[in-house]
Parts: sequence; structure tokens; C-alpha cells
Amino acid sequence: MSENRPNLPFDQDLFDLLVCPQARVPLKFIEGKLVSTDASTRRAYRVDDGIPVMLIEESTVLDQGAWQKAMAGAGPVGAGVAAVQARHPKS
Repeated sequence: MSENRPNLPFDQDLFDLLVCPQARVPLKFIEGKLVSTDASTRRAYRVDDGIPVMLIEESTVLDQGAWQKAMAGAGPVGAGVAAVQARHPKS
């Protein structure tokens, strides 16, 4: 694993490909949860034994203050398909 990759409980490629199922925006990994970067939905998805639980009905909605604190804090944000493609160039 490269030094510049975050320490995630699941695969980096998976993290970069995951998006909030409601808002379709990248997620931020914070304190063992995946948090939507969308200010209007503010959903947090749990991770069970290294497996992201990406079900809207299983998520929680953070209040505005908690979401703003989460977005301001440290933690990686998923980089999308382009990041995965860059790591795995076609030969």
C-alpha cells in the first residue's frame, strides 16, 4: 500500500467508487463511518467488519452541526472512477 493512501478498513478502489445512494455524491470516511458530502442529505453509513452498509434505510441523518464538523475534520473523500482508472491503467 502506498504511503499517500488513507488507512481504510476496506479496499481503496471500493472507497473511490462508492457514492451516497441518495445524493450520488462522494463519501468521506470519518470515525469508522462513510458520510455523504451532500449538505442537503447529510447521511452517514456504517461500516460493519470492513463492509460498507450502503442502504438508505440503514443510514442515519446527521444534524447540520455534526455534518459541518465532519466535513471540516480530517478524513479522505472518495476520488471517483478516474482515480481507480489511474491506479489500474490498461496495458
